[in-house]
Amino acid sequence: MYIFLVGVTLLMGIAVGWSIGANDAANSLGTAVGSRVLNLKQAIVLICIFGFLGAYFQGSHVVNTIGKGIVPMDQLDKPLAIYLALVASFAACAWVVLATYWKMPISTSHSIVGAVAGAGLAISAPVRWKILLDIFICWLFTPIGAAVLGYIFYRVFKNIFYRIVPRKYLRPVLAGLIITSGCYVAYTWGANDVANAVGVISGSGIISVNISTIIGGAAILLGIVTWGYKVIETVGSEIAHLLPIMAFSVQLASAINVHVYTGFGIPVSTSHSIVGAIFGVGLVRGVHVLNLRIIREIVFCWLATPFISGVIGFLILKGLMVFLKIGG
Repeated sequence: MYIFLVGVTLLMGIAVGWSIGANDAANSLGTAVGSRVLNLKQAIVLICIFGFLGAYFQGSHVVNTIGKGIVPMDQLDKPLAIYLALVASFAACAWVVLATYWKMPISTSHSIVGAVAGAGLAISAPVRWKILLDIFICWLFTPIGAAVLGYIFYRVFKNIFYRIVPRKYLRPVLAGLIITSGCYVAYTWGANDVANAVGVISGSGIISVNISTIIGGAAILLGIVTWGYKVIETVGSEIAHLLPIMAFSVQLASAINVHVYTGFGIPVSTSHSIVGAIFGVGLVRGVHVLNLRIIREIVFCWLATPFISGVIGFLILKGLMVFLKIGG
């Protein structure tokens, strides 16, 4: 029974990684596709390469926060920790898949954090509210910081870029900048979001942090390849029509924003960051270029995400405790 439980939990972590790749692939090069610098296939290949590199080299920072920072899973009984990992992974995955079907770029970070907290409450585990509050505050500042950076970058670049780059080189230079900044976004995304797939699995002690980042990174690649195109369409073209220099400003702002939080091991939303940056860049040209209806729908999903995944995690684990008589 124990081996079966471990196997199902690992499969569930892979499913979460797949759902992250499917929903969050757009955060990296969706803007490049929207500005027609890359086609969809080219973008997916680059996202796969740099997303995996980010997960492998810097994914462990946030993995430790998800696995042990919110609920000290390493202090729980081993079977109970595995049940928590299984249920939290399922709750997060279920909501992310549903949002992806709706083509909404929600936060997988919000989903897994809410699910872990909800499952922890179900078994009366010591949820670390101070850390949750710190994470929540960072969530608030993520889109704001990205919007400010995007606004500043676009105002600066649109004023100086066309003056310093000869006209005949404009197109290739812009394409190079957009692709490079998009790859940077993919790297920071992989570094921050791989924890959403395997943080709880690593925290439960099933596998080591290093092995978990490799498995999580591979699962994310699978999601990118099989279903990542759906949300790319939303981020790339439905929020705002992006000119090439706008796309570069958006991606650079988002990548820097997420990379700072990753260094501190804080699970933030790359979706918040990229959409916030698009909003900030769009404001330079005027609110009329923004699709406010899409933005309202996205914000609603953001607010609902941690609560919905938390309730799902709480109810399922409570039900398992009664049915299987686990957790005392």
